[in-house]
Order: sequence, then C-alpha cells, then structure tokens
Amino acid sequence: MDIIKSIEHEQLKNKVPVLSVGNTVKVYAKIKEGNRERIQVFEGIIIKKQGGGLNETFTVRKISYGVGVEKTFLVHSPNVEKVEVVRVGKARRAKLYYLRDRVGKASKTREKIGARIEDKEIVIKEDLAEEVPEVSAPEEAPAIETTEVTTQEVVDTVKEEVVEDVKEAPVEEATTEKEEVKEEPAKEEKSEETK
Repeated sequence: MDIIKSIEHEQLKNKVPVLSVGNTVKVYAKIKEGNRERIQVFEGIIIKKQGGGLNETFTVRKISYGVGVEKTFLVHSPNVEKVEVVRVGKARRAKLYYLRDRVGKASKTREKIGARIEDKEIVIKEDLAEEVPEVSAPEEAPAIETTEVTTQEVVDTVKEEVVEDVKEAPVEEATTEKEEVKEEPAKEEKSEETK
C-alpha cells in the first residue's frame, strides 16, 4: 500500500452514515470554546456531496433568521459526532444550488412519500475488537444464603470431620494390605505343585 494511502486509512472512520442529496439531516458537531467542548446541532438540507475517501465532504444549508447559511462538513472528521436523517427528500440532481434562490417553503425539497427514515451506516473498516475472539466471563456462582455462625461452631464441625476421616482411613488401608499379602504366597505354592 502507498504511504499516503496507509496514513489516510488510519484516519478513516469505521462506520460512515449513508447520506444522499435532498435529505434533511441533523449534524452533531463538536465545538471547542476555550478549554470546554460541547456538541452543537446543525439542521438543514444536504445540497451537495463531493470528493471521496478521506476528503469526502457534504454541504448542509439552512435558513436562519431569514439568512441562508451553508456549512461544509468532512464525513470522516473527528469533529462530526453523528449525522441523523430527519426527512428523506426527493432530488433529481446531484447539486441543489437552485435552493439558494428560493425563499420560504419553496426552499425545501419534496418529501419522498412512504420513505422510511433510517440511519444506515456503511462499514469502511472492521474494528480490531471484533477480530479478537471474545472471552466469555466466568459464570457467577448462585447466591448463597448466609447465616450468622460463631467461630466456635465452625471449629467444632471441622474437628468432628477430621476425627471421622482419621478413624476411617487407617482401617481401610490395613485390610487391603493383608489381603494382598495372603494372595501372593498362595499363588507361589500352586506354581510349585504344578512343576
């Protein structure tokens, strides 16, 4: 890959909204004032889209207090928080410059009847987090009801369990050893008799 393209690829957003000319959109843009940062909403009609890749832009026009205001936003800019489609407009041109001469209701595009307002996004590059297999969290043990128990009661129960284990263990081991010893000489005697 070319050096410039590789640097541009790092700057691209992972997901980009689907924008079309004629739609009325709300653009949530970050604005820095001194050391504070806030989000300002700019609502208007998309009158043009141009460029491609990292340099792709779209221009939004609105009328504010009788004055037409146009702002151009970079699609992949980190200052553009999100773009929300408010109304799907019907446009038969790629650039809607004729709206600049219109006033009032005529400065809007016709609405597509029956069009669904959806915030679709195009995935440009996959997240690295999705490529890494997800490790499931360990299952939590079911909740146990707790009751107040004194330390003396715990010590007594542990002593009883240990005493029972000690009483049972030596008896079992002794019986198994004696049985093994008895079986071995008997086999030797039989082998001598067969010779």
